[in-house]
Amino acid sequence: MFNIIEKRKILFTIPCIIILAGIICFFVFGGLNTDIDFTGGTAMEIELGEEFNEDAIRDAINPVEGVTVSSVQSSGDQKAIVKTTDIPQDKFEAVQQALKTAFPESEIISRDSVSATMGKEMWLNAAKAIILAVILMLVYIGFRFDLWSGLAAICALVHDVLIVISVYAIFQLPINSTFIAALLTVLGYSINATIVVFDRVRENSRLIRKQSFDSIVNTSVWQTLGRSINTTVTTLITLVCLYILGVTSIKDFMLPLIISVVCGCYSSVFLSGQFWAIFKGAKKKQ
Repeated sequence: MFNIIEKRKILFTIPCIIILAGIICFFVFGGLNTDIDFTGGTAMEIELGEEFNEDAIRDAINPVEGVTVSSVQSSGDQKAIVKTTDIPQDKFEAVQQALKTAFPESEIISRDSVSATMGKEMWLNAAKAIILAVILMLVYIGFRFDLWSGLAAICALVHDVLIVISVYAIFQLPINSTFIAALLTVLGYSINATIVVFDRVRENSRLIRKQSFDSIVNTSVWQTLGRSINTTVTTLITLVCLYILGVTSIKDFMLPLIISVVCGCYSSVFLSGQFWAIFKGAKKKQ
């Protein structure tokens, strides 16, 4: 059983490398791959007249000048919901013709425009939701344990958010409203796992007072490690099955959940207690 506190530098370096890679990719690719939910654009429901084929739909529409497909979702065996950059009226006919060429029996059932203003509102609302959730968690954990544990938990949550965003920046995965919903879901999942560790730290602080706080944290993490891993693995089995067997809209929700559950487990086990020990140590030095 190695001492987790003594491996602090290694455990902190791993997420730092991922976040740094995400920052580099962010600037290299010119930002995140945001869906029209945030940037504005056009959403079309298309009756294909044949079996759904995402690559064929992209290959048909993308060559149209000024039009780029951001996402394609299946809404049935022969139907698809396609989101693109804004399609002006003069380009819409070209899109229809391109679809007819690739899918002779295809028909655009509906077309809706999403304004950039709505996209800005979604960004703002998403930021408000995350900030509010973080503040409420800080208040709850600070009241249940102490202020330093609350700050430690928030640092772990910030790690989760940054890792997920970094992965999306590295692989240029599309970010939409589903991504925000998944992110908020996992914040709650991660904080629950962190509280389990903190509960054991508090309990051990009463039972083994003669040990240093760093040693108590290390012992507590190892005592809860089996529970944390088992919970994460069983959750991942369900999420992966849904990702493999689900339709595109389900996959869009499962992917950020899978990434977040993994990094949430990492932060709860290896980082949250570390942050608490660091803050405690800084307080004692003062």
